[in-house]
Amino acid sequence: MSRGLSKNLSLASWKFFFSGSGMSFRTGRYFIEAALLGAVTGIVTAAFEWMIVYMDEAVGLVTNPWARFFLPALGACAGALLISRFARVEHARGTDSAVHAFHQDADIPRTVIPVKSVASVLTVSLGGSAGYEGPVTLLGAACGRVITRLFHLDRRAARILLAAGVGAGIAALFRAPLAGAIFGAEIFYSSSDLEYEALLPSFAASTVSYTVFACFWGWEPLFAMPAKHFEKGLHLLPYFGLALIITFGARFYIAFFRWMENVFRRFKAPVWLKATIGGLAVGAIALVCPFIHGAGYGLVDLSFVGSTTESHGWWRMAPLCCAAFFFLKIVATSFTVGSGGSGGVFAPALVCGCALGLGTGFWYQDVLPSWAGIVPAEFALVGMAGFLASTIRVPITAIVMVAEISGNHELLMPAMWVCGVAFWLNNGWSLYRSQVHDRESSPIHAARAG
Repeated sequence: MSRGLSKNLSLASWKFFFSGSGMSFRTGRYFIEAALLGAVTGIVTAAFEWMIVYMDEAVGLVTNPWARFFLPALGACAGALLISRFARVEHARGTDSAVHAFHQDADIPRTVIPVKSVASVLTVSLGGSAGYEGPVTLLGAACGRVITRLFHLDRRAARILLAAGVGAGIAALFRAPLAGAIFGAEIFYSSSDLEYEALLPSFAASTVSYTVFACFWGWEPLFAMPAKHFEKGLHLLPYFGLALIITFGARFYIAFFRWMENVFRRFKAPVWLKATIGGLAVGAIALVCPFIHGAGYGLVDLSFVGSTTESHGWWRMAPLCCAAFFFLKIVATSFTVGSGGSGGVFAPALVCGCALGLGTGFWYQDVLPSWAGIVPAEFALVGMAGFLASTIRVPITAIVMVAEISGNHELLMPAMWVCGVAFWLNNGWSLYRSQVHDRESSPIHAARAG
C-alpha cells in the first residue's frame, strides 16, 4: 500500500514540473538566453566601468582651468566623430535609440558596443554634462541583438531580449537589479503600460548582470545614505508640495532639452562641429558651476551626507542656490546631448531631482517650525524618484531605484506618493521622443494585431 502510494506521489511530482499551459521549451529557452544575456551585459558593463574609472583618474590630473574649459568640447567632438565614422547606425542616441529599435524592429549593429562605449567615456569623463546610463542601455540592447543572432531567434524573441538587455545594463551600472528589471519592461511607454512579455526575462538578465558586475566592482550601493524613517503622516502635505515643484521642473527640463535639440537639428553643420559647440558651452558654464561636469553625482553625495549633519558649512546650499544649480545642469545637459554628444539624460534627471528636493527641504526647514522635523536629505532622495518618474515616465522603476541606489528602503511611502502625483500631473511629457503612449500605439504591436 505504502509502496504504491509512494510510486503515485513520485509520478505526480514528476508530472508537476512539466504540466501547465505556460510550460514549454520556448519559455525555458528565453529564460536561459536571458541569463546568458545578463552575463554578457554584466561583463560589458564592468569593462565600461573600468574605462570610466581610468579616464576619470586621468582627467583628474588636469588642473589648468583653460584646459578644463576646452576638455568638454574635445571629448564631445571625438565621441561624435567615432559614432558617425564607425557605429554606422542612423539612430544612436542611447536609451532613446533602444526604445526606437524596439518599436520599429530596427537592427542595432554589434559595432555599437565598443564604439558607443569609447565615445561616451570621452564625452562624459572629459566634462560633458550627461550620464552613462544612456550608453549602457544601448550596449545592453546591442548585446540582446548579438544573442538573438547567435541563436537564430525570431523577431518576438529579439524584442524580448532587447528589452531584457536594456534592463540588465541599468541593473549593473546603478547596482539596482530590481529597478533594472522593471525598467526593461517600463521604459517603452509614456503611460503606465508595461511590456509584460519582457518582464520575467528581464528579471533573469538583470539578476545575472548585476551579479557579474558586482563580482568586479563590489556589492555596495551607488550612494551611501544614513538610515532615514518616515514617521509623521503629516509630512505627506509638504511632500505634495514637492510633487508640484517637481512637475513644473520636469516640464521645464523636457521643453528646454527638446528646444535645444531642435536648434541643433536645424543648424546645418557637421555633427562633430555641433558637438564641439555644445562642449564649449558646457565648458563656459562649468567655469561658474563645476558641479555640472559629468553626471553630477557629487551633489547627491553632499545631499545625503552633508545635509544630515548639524554644521552649516559650504555644502548647505540655500534654496536659491539649488534652483540655480538645477537650471545650469539642465542647460549644460541640453547642450551636451542635444548637440549630438554621446551621453544620457537619465542620470542628470536624478541629479536635478536631487537639487529640487534638497532646495525644497531646506526651504521647508526655514519656514516650518522645528517640531515638523523636516530633513532635507529625505526630500533630496524622494525628489530624485519623483523627477525620474515625471521626466522618464518610469514611476515603478523610480520608486525602487532610489531605495536600491541609496541602500535606504524606509522612504518608500513618500516616494510612492510623490512619484504617483508627479507622474499623473506631467500628463505624458517625456524626455524620450521614441516612447509611445501604450502597447496599442506601438508600431510593432499594431502590425501583429493587424
